[in-house]
Amino acid sequence: MSAFHNYPSKLLEQAVREFASLPGIGNKTALRLVLHLLKQEQEDVETFGNAMIKLKRNIHHCKTCKNISDTETCQICANPKRDSSLVCVVENIRDVMSVENTNQYLGLYHVLGGIISPIDGIGPADLTIDSLEQRIKNGSIEEVILALSTTMEGDTTNFYIYKRLKPHAVRVSTLARGVAIGDELEYADEITLGRSIVDRKPFESSFVGRKQGDPE
Repeated sequence: MSAFHNYPSKLLEQAVREFASLPGIGNKTALRLVLHLLKQEQEDVETFGNAMIKLKRNIHHCKTCKNISDTETCQICANPKRDSSLVCVVENIRDVMSVENTNQYLGLYHVLGGIISPIDGIGPADLTIDSLEQRIKNGSIEEVILALSTTMEGDTTNFYIYKRLKPHAVRVSTLARGVAIGDELEYADEITLGRSIVDRKPFESSFVGRKQGDPE
């Protein structure tokens, strides 16, 4: 499992193992990070560790949009200057941050928590699609922007949501194809993503003439 077998300390080995369990962190990088922390002052290491513990214990998911928040309602949903008639549907919290960085969008969000991916065992019931539909039933939303990754799974999820929302009196639009097909939203540059939001188009026009799968 490990590229190193002769750790001088079981505590060191355990710490390296924990860091190496993080995405994108191999054993060599994990060892370098642990050794860096060992060089720091006790107070600094405790601050680092306590920040992670507080994050896990105290973080909320906004009761409305499912974004990460320090309170039950996130700052975006609580901001009276945001356009509550407009909701941008994204896959995850990173995508909220990407869209916010464009400074081109002043509506609200809905975080799905993933996209439909049968190969990964993720279906519609595993996402927050029910709560999105309930938000629309409840009131003032006039337009839903589908801002998911332009992958097969993203397109499948877009189409499923479109079908779910079709009976409701709400416009459904999607990003203009400034975001290249196959791209994940978080990797799009801010100017391109911002333009894709401003130049969004009705969702129906995105699949005219194409065949779409119909997820269960």
